[in-house]
Amino acid sequence: MTGKRTYGDPCGVARALDVIGERWALLVVRELLLGPKRFTDLRAGMPNLSPDVLSQRLRDLEQAGVVRRDRLPPPIAAQVYELTDWGRELEPVVLGLGRWGSRAPFPPGNTTLGADSLIMALKTLYDPGRADGLVGSSFELRLADQRFEARPRDGWLDVARRAATDPDATIATDPGTLERILWHDHPLATEDLSITGNREAAVRFLTMFPLPG
Repeated sequence: MTGKRTYGDPCGVARALDVIGERWALLVVRELLLGPKRFTDLRAGMPNLSPDVLSQRLRDLEQAGVVRRDRLPPPIAAQVYELTDWGRELEPVVLGLGRWGSRAPFPPGNTTLGADSLIMALKTLYDPGRADGLVGSSFELRLADQRFEARPRDGWLDVARRAATDPDATIATDPGTLERILWHDHPLATEDLSITGNREAAVRFLTMFPLPG
């Protein structure tokens, strides 16, 4: 981390901020928590971040040992960025910060969450007290062109970027519509969202993510 600004404070909090305290750094981590991504995919998840700044943050995080580069096998053969084991340890930090920040005002303007941001919000706001009878069930979320499998657990929501093998229900929509249904009083009966499989279970699933009072 030579040449970077430092707090010069031996406290663990200060040393952590020396690594991930630069603007956008922790959001880069957020975008990689669900798995590796190409540079263009990272840009799509953070449209307000310039390519130059993203490149610099990736270099900083790679130098710090939080992110590493890899290459997907043929026929894709694309370079991707992924979290190291140490970087993945930041997940509870990101979720805890998300819970704390969920009580802050929404930003002005017509802003919406990206697919990964929305999934992380689900993990952040998951209320296991509302999952009675659905723990271990499988739900496939089809958000635009991306698929995620979500399984309610005792105390946490298990989510992976993959198609579900035998889901109890499939919910297909776009991130903006799901965000409005979950947290902005948009009606569930909308032409922009479809449910196949166990509709009752899917509707209950959508109630498991209340905003804090």
